[in-house]
Amino acid sequence: MRTCAICDHQTIDEMKNCPNCGADLSADSVRAHSLARMRNNERVSHITVIVDDTACPTCQAVQATYEKQAVPELPVAGCSCAEGCTCTYLPVLSEIFP
Repeated sequence: MRTCAICDHQTIDEMKNCPNCGADLSADSVRAHSLARMRNNERVSHITVIVDDTACPTCQAVQATYEKQAVPELPVAGCSCAEGCTCTYLPVLSEIFP
């Protein structure tokens, strides 16, 4: 499921635009906003894609830690999970306290 960061409407992974407000979900989904914040945070050195143990093989294949600019977009293209892509981003911090 994708959640629109503008109006909080949930929709299926395949939707490109929010059916409620028309936002471009590749840029204005909750996951996309989260990824942008991590990329812009100086204390985040890498980003890990976390995948559920019951996820489809396509999602399992992207589970890894990536350079900030090389992280794949979520939802994973070709995901066949029954409830949609449940992958999430997890920051790897280079500094914990200022």
